[in-house]
Amino acid sequence: MSENRAIQKMNITKFQQDLVDWYEAEKRDLPWRHERDPYKIWVSEIMLQQTRVDTVIPYFNRFMEQFPTINALAGADEEDVMKAWEGLGYYSRVRNLQSAVKEVAESYGGIVPEKKEDFLSLKGVGPYTGGAVLSIAYGLPEPAVDGNVMRVISRLLTIWDDIAKPSTRKIFERAVEELMYKENPSSFNQALMELGAIICTPTSPSCLLCPVQNHCQAFEEGVQRELPVKTKKKSDKKVHMGAVVLTTNDGRILIEKRPESGLLANLWQFPNVELPVGTNPRRVLESFIETEYDVNVKVNTEKATEITHVFSHLTWNIDVYTGIIEGEVEKKRSKFVKEEEVESFAFSVSHQKIWKYVKGLK
Repeated sequence: MSENRAIQKMNITKFQQDLVDWYEAEKRDLPWRHERDPYKIWVSEIMLQQTRVDTVIPYFNRFMEQFPTINALAGADEEDVMKAWEGLGYYSRVRNLQSAVKEVAESYGGIVPEKKEDFLSLKGVGPYTGGAVLSIAYGLPEPAVDGNVMRVISRLLTIWDDIAKPSTRKIFERAVEELMYKENPSSFNQALMELGAIICTPTSPSCLLCPVQNHCQAFEEGVQRELPVKTKKKSDKKVHMGAVVLTTNDGRILIEKRPESGLLANLWQFPNVELPVGTNPRRVLESFIETEYDVNVKVNTEKATEITHVFSHLTWNIDVYTGIIEGEVEKKRSKFVKEEEVESFAFSVSHQKIWKYVKGLK
């Protein structure tokens, strides 16, 4: 059955009312739900991308204390912004956010544009973020379709199209547009998200608790556990790395800043290198550091620890060493810092773990 036929079969008005009434009565108390400031809603939506709600809450509260307005974030030092984001991952999100906020400050007088075309033209703002912010902050009947919403709609309307394919999103956006509760788009969109987050979950959906069970085509047909259709992504690439925390004789630590583009751009790290198969990690690290920095180093024979860090497409297995470095470094984007200063810099999660372990050895 196509989504159009399934929609025609539905009592859309009753569906809208059942969904929104449930949301208003049962919604979780989240800090951004007390806001109508489009900037704060925008920040929350960017933080929530691929990140759990419980993880986001303390970050959102701290971020709002530090950067309470568009002008505050637009004028902030990038190092401070990255430090505030440290640990949330997917750092391109916050770099794009700050870039977009600067454009809002310069081109729109510091007010998030209400016009869809203007808002979607900002860096890092896609159809989902655009729909979420415009509907929640401005009450515009725009669809906000993320993974949760696609799962809900695929079951409601028995849509068998593969949600892993980018082209499929349009099918779900059209469906949400047809179902949209135009009198209250904010609550409607948030209700769909909430339903997917706590009731219509990926595995073992709580159908008996679902407020719109009577409207669900998949439940009626008994195929709710087979939907949505989602092809599995290719297996992750695994990379064996070596990293070393180097200390000078007077106790300073060598850190370096990653390139301005690419994975974990502009974050700080300890010197590291990919380890070829069958090589001695300690010797590879010594040779790499001496060549890269033109200094003498001695890496300790015993490995300090091992760290595994999983990205969405990549896994790093990192052998961690400590060592002594002699001489001054004259390389851009590298510096010596005092031990007590290390944590004032924004590091990737894997290198936060490295420092936490090594610091415990001191």
